[in-house]
Amino acid sequence: MPYTAPTQDQLLAIKVNAGIGELAQHERFAAAEADMVEAIVGGIGEFAAGEWAPLNRIGDLEGAKLENGVVRLPDGFEAAYKAYVEQGWNAIAGPVDHGGQGLPFTLACNVLENLGAANFAFNLLPMLSVGAIEALEHHGSDAQKAMYLPDLVSGKWSGTMNLTEPQAGSDVGALRATATPIGEGEHAGKWSIKGQKIYITWGDHELAENIIHLVLARTPGAPEGSRGISLFVVPKYHVNADGSLGARNDLRPVSLEHKLGINASPTCVMSYGDNDECIGEMVGDENRGLAAMFTMMNNARINVGAQGVQVGERATQQAMGYARERIQSARAGSPDKSPVAILEHPDVRRMLLRMKALTEGMRALLYYTAGQVDRGTLGDEAAKMRAEVLVPMLKAWATDTGVDVASIGVQIHGGMGFVEETGAAQHYRDARIAPIYEGTNGIQAADLVTRKLGLADGEALISLFEDIARDAADEPALFALAGDCAAIARWMREDASLDDRLAGSVPFTEMAAIAVTAWQLMQQASAVESGEAPALAKSKPVTTRYFLDHIVPEAAGLKAAATAGADLLYTLDADALTGT
Repeated sequence: MPYTAPTQDQLLAIKVNAGIGELAQHERFAAAEADMVEAIVGGIGEFAAGEWAPLNRIGDLEGAKLENGVVRLPDGFEAAYKAYVEQGWNAIAGPVDHGGQGLPFTLACNVLENLGAANFAFNLLPMLSVGAIEALEHHGSDAQKAMYLPDLVSGKWSGTMNLTEPQAGSDVGALRATATPIGEGEHAGKWSIKGQKIYITWGDHELAENIIHLVLARTPGAPEGSRGISLFVVPKYHVNADGSLGARNDLRPVSLEHKLGINASPTCVMSYGDNDECIGEMVGDENRGLAAMFTMMNNARINVGAQGVQVGERATQQAMGYARERIQSARAGSPDKSPVAILEHPDVRRMLLRMKALTEGMRALLYYTAGQVDRGTLGDEAAKMRAEVLVPMLKAWATDTGVDVASIGVQIHGGMGFVEETGAAQHYRDARIAPIYEGTNGIQAADLVTRKLGLADGEALISLFEDIARDAADEPALFALAGDCAAIARWMREDASLDDRLAGSVPFTEMAAIAVTAWQLMQQASAVESGEAPALAKSKPVTTRYFLDHIVPEAAGLKAAATAGADLLYTLDADALTGT
C-alpha cells in the first residue's frame, strides 16, 4: 500500500496540542506562521510519500549489507537521502548560527513523523543525527560546534550515539571502552579511543560524506560506574582545519546485526582503535559524559515515541485499504446475503476504529509533548518540567501501542497478514524494536516513578492530573482516571517502597499516558466542533468518543496492578520461579 500523509490530522495536532500559534508569537519562533507551518507539513508529507515510501519494501527485502568492510544500501536510498538533504528538511529546527532554520522542535517532529511512516528503518538515519546535533549544541566547545554542526545540521554528515557494549546493556556504567590522553604529535590534546560498541544504529554507511560518532568511554583513573564516563566525538573521517575531510579514522564496522525488522537500518558492531590510532575529542567535562549523552537520549526518546505514531499510521492505512477491498461473507443479520467488504463486519469495524483512535491519540500526545519542549526552550520552566514527565509516557506507551496497532493490522489481513507479500507483517516486525531501544519501556516507567515522581516535590506530575480532571468534569471515566492517577502518584511518593513503585510502574505509566492522551483528544474534538479542520468534522468526534468510552475504561482497570506492590513477585524464589 502507498503512504498518504495524514496532513489534516497532523496540522490539527500541531495547532491544538502543540499550540504552534502561541509559539509563533515569540521572537525566536516568529517564522512559524500559519502559512509556513502548512507549507512544511504539506511539503514533507509529499516528499515522504514520493521519495521514501517506495523504498520501504525493498529496504525490508534486501536490507543493508556489509561487503568488504563497506555498508551498502539497496538502490534508491542514496538518491533519496541526497534529495532530503538538498531540500533542507534536516535543518528545520537546527541552530540558525550553524545553518539551521531555527523553527520549533514541533515541526522537526513532523518531518520525522512523515519520514518514519513512509520508511521506518530509513528514518533512523536523520533521527540519530538530530540527537547528535542536540548534544553538541548543548555540550560541545565553540570550536567543536563550528567544525561539526554546519554539516550535521544540513544532513551532509550524519551522527550516531555509542553507548552499549557486549557486557553493558542498559547498565551503561559497566562499559569498558577507554580514552587515553595524547600528549604530543599532531593530535596532542586529543584522546586515543579503544573499544567495541554494539547495536549502533546507522553506525556505518555511504549515504553521508562523514559520520560523527558520539562515543562513551573511560579515561585513566576514572571512578567506577556511571560517574566515571566521558563523552567523545569521533569522526569517521578526520576533519581538517578548513572543514575538508582528511584520512579515515581508525574505526570500522565489524558486522551487521541480523534483526527481526528494520532491515534497511544498518545496526553495527563498531570497533574503535584496532590499530591504536582512533582519535577523538572530549565533549564537555571529564567524567560528565553520561549527562551530556542524556541530552541526546532525551531528544531521541521523544522521536522514538513518535515511531509508535509512524508505524500506527502506516499499519492503519494499509489495514483500511485491505478491509475496503477484501470481499468476504454477508453482513450478519442482513437480508441481503451477498458478500461484502470485510470492513462492514462489526468486529473488523471495531479493530479499524481502535487502530485509528489509538494512532490519532498517539499523535496528540506526541505534539503536546513537543509543544512543551518548545515552551521550555523559550524559558517556561513549568512547561520544561511538564515535558520531563511526559517523555517517559510518550516513549513507553506510544511504542507499546504502535506494536499493538501493527498487530491488529496483521489480524485484519487474516492469513494474508501472516505472509510477507502484503507487507502487513513488516510493520509488526519493524515496530517491535521501539519498546526496547533508547531505554527499554521498563526503564521509562522506572524513571517516571522515581526521578520524575519527585520533580517539584511531586507537583510536576500531580498538577498534570489536576489539569486533566479540571477539563474532564463532563467525562466521568476520564475524570475518575485522572483522580486514580493522582492518588497512585501520592501513594507511590508517600507510602510505597521502592520495590512497590517499580512493580507498579508499567501499569501506572500506561494509565497516565492514556489519561493525558484522552485529554488532548478532547482538545482536538472541541477545536473541530468550533470549526477547526473541517475535513475532520465527521471522524474526529467519533475517534475521540471511542478513546474516551473504550480505551480510558481499560486504563482504569490497571489500578489494581499499579498498586499491588512487589510481594507477590518475590513469593517464589528464583529456582521455584524458573523451575530449576
